[in-house]
Amino acid sequence: MIILITGASHTGKTVLAQKMLEKYGYPYLSIDHLKMGLIRSGNTNLTPENDDALTEYLWPIVREMVKTAVENEQNLIVEGCYIPFDWRQDFDEQYLTQIRFVCLAMAAKYIENHFDEIISHESEVEARLVEADCTIAGLTADNKRYVDGFQKAGERVVIINGDYEEAIEALLI
Repeated sequence: MIILITGASHTGKTVLAQKMLEKYGYPYLSIDHLKMGLIRSGNTNLTPENDDALTEYLWPIVREMVKTAVENEQNLIVEGCYIPFDWRQDFDEQYLTQIRFVCLAMAAKYIENHFDEIISHESEVEARLVEADCTIAGLTADNKRYVDGFQKAGERVVIINGDYEEAIEALLI
């Protein structure tokens, strides 16, 4: 089984991947690690701020890694924001039956009411560089983009608007 986890910044993609690793024993791949390895090694001139270009650059690599894991009958969690809205078009049914997709987003009211708490958890699993430009407006816009894009593509989006821990725990079933 392949579990693809995507969503807006600060929604807990890495936390969910870590919890799934602990529950299922599946290894996980952080697309951010792949991104930084390619950037730091000089294999691309893109920077961490080039989100759309990075999705276009990284997705073909990630897509083929997913296909290889399915073909090898391996379990894998792939986590990151660089999964395109139309990702399903890149897989035949034989692959899709082996892929579970999870998109996390937060409701605007949730962000507004819990912003300080959201920021306090940004290094829950990994020591992230503090994003000084992370604002309520920015997070709200980013979440809206993910909700709109994935819902338009026909995907289910888990929208967190109440108890965060409860929403994450429900995805572990």
